[in-house]
Amino acid sequence: MERHRLIDSFNCAIEGIIYVLKTQRNMRIHFAAAALVLVLAIILDISRVDFLFICMAIFIMLFAEMMNTAAELTIDLIRETYHPLARLVKDIGAGAALLAAINAAIIGYLVFARTMEGPIMAAADSVRRLPLHAVFLAIMFVMMSAVGVKIAFRSGTPLRGGMPSVHSAAAFAAATVVMLLVPSSFLILSLAYFLAAMVLQCRVAAGIHTITEAVMGALLGVLLTLLLYQLYLWF
Repeated sequence: MERHRLIDSFNCAIEGIIYVLKTQRNMRIHFAAAALVLVLAIILDISRVDFLFICMAIFIMLFAEMMNTAAELTIDLIRETYHPLARLVKDIGAGAALLAAINAAIIGYLVFARTMEGPIMAAADSVRRLPLHAVFLAIMFVMMSAVGVKIAFRSGTPLRGGMPSVHSAAAFAAATVVMLLVPSSFLILSLAYFLAAMVLQCRVAAGIHTITEAVMGALLGVLLTLLLYQLYLWF
């Protein structure tokens, strides 16, 4: 009997995780980001101590998001009408999740900066003399390519909605150009991609694009910019 109770407890816990993943978009984003970070940590072969910090940051972030969801569901169960305190509880829960995400971002930066700064700075220094007109043409080509994909698949309008997001493509193309041109600190490159990610998040939060459309736009921007850079070197 005791064993069955223990198994039931585990089943309930797993079902709770699955429910949050199925119903909460932020949880899916956090989960996907956590998976990518763990894969990157394994590829870069970071130290055990750094890996421990990464795992702690990930689980704190996921825990905070689940507690925020639990608080929201509890408030919705108790009250069907608007109340200032109910909104305040939800805001506090969202604030806790945000603090956990900021903590994870800081830890991720401190852990990966040491490993990735050297190769990125070497690549940036080797192409710092890329002509300005080539930069402008690269970003314009990325935007036109994204619009062309939309037209081909009859998806959304040129600058609103549809697959892929032109704004995300342009933002990540610009961030990639910064990576190629600026032989500066890893912090500047991190800020460039952070701002690009904010553009992506705003398009999704506004309901203009789905997360898939925004991410595909970001990938298009990065890959096309790198491809154009390689073509420039060859010719």
